[in-house]
Amino acid sequence: MSERAESLASAFENANNELIAAVEACTDEQWRQTCSDEGWSVGVTAHHVASSQQPIAGFVQMIANDQPIPPVTMEMFDAANAQHAQEHANCTKAETLELLRTSGQAAAEMLRGLTDEQLNQSQPMPFAGGQPWSAADFAERILIGHPVQHGASVKAATT
Repeated sequence: MSERAESLASAFENANNELIAAVEACTDEQWRQTCSDEGWSVGVTAHHVASSQQPIAGFVQMIANDQPIPPVTMEMFDAANAQHAQEHANCTKAETLELLRTSGQAAAEMLRGLTDEQLNQSQPMPFAGGQPWSAADFAERILIGHPVQHGASVKAATT
């Protein structure tokens, strides 16, 4: 196993576990509080992270396997996120925790299975002005960064 892959997987698990702990500690009232950065409830924000982990891990894997990234834009992400917020406005804490655990475990396992060569593969990112990102970059910035960023919003809304 690649030491870099293990390090990325551990960093992801730490970020995901911190979000899980924050969700577990939420009262029903806190679950409905609004996260100021997102404008969504704590529940929707946490569910957003949970439901995004597999697609984000899929992007990491596509880059690692030198498969082309779909031509996605920030506008497409924003539209999908808005739709998700509407569709999951009444998500439960239990379903969100289950999704965080299962999708998180699958994402960590995928990361652990990558070689250094795969982590070094890169592609231009259509949503980042065509800048090339490696699979490791995508894992750090998005797969790990996503629960870190939104987790900070969840914690701010619940304290």
